Amino acid sequence: MGTAGGIAQGAASPAPAETGDMDRTEAARSVLRAMRVVFRAIQAHSRWVERRCGISAAQLWALWEVAGRPGLRVSELAAAMAVHRSTASNLVERLERRGLVRRERRGPDHRAVQVRPTEAGLELLERAPRPAQGALMHALGRLPPERLAALARELEALTAALPAADRAAGGAPLEPQD
Repeated sequence: MGTAGGIAQGAASPAPAETGDMDRTEAARSVLRAMRVVFRAIQAHSRWVERRCGISAAQLWALWEVAGRPGLRVSELAAAMAVHRSTASNLVERLERRGLVRRERRGPDHRAVQVRPTEAGLELLERAPRPAQGALMHALGRLPPERLAALARELEALTAALPAADRAAGGAPLEPQD
């Protein structure tokens, strides 16, 4: 009897698969479920931050970085948050519009813009939920170094296996900016 799409013709259930294939499929499903948990936790944290603070979780993280290093340049903020420079610039712009940070040109090079928190920004941080840098970054920071390095290698392999992976997406937060 022939098969059509892996199902024996006339049979009610799939043809038996090799045990290794089933283990691999179940392992893939387990990873997929875990990734869904991670993404939903990030979404829930972001909604919680926005309800409590009126700004996004990414904006809170940016404000926290600026308050921790007043005079930070946008390129330094981008590096600290592992985002693209334009993303960091957009975060600063939104924070500035809300009166939470200000940009200044100080020092010998007046082209370099430094970002400083305002009094309102510091007050918001006082009442903001923790961790200010986000639940995912906090969780990653709690992993032992060898597990974090192994996770980085495995995720790199996963992204390399994706046929249409947008490598630039790694420079943007997981949440909308507005």
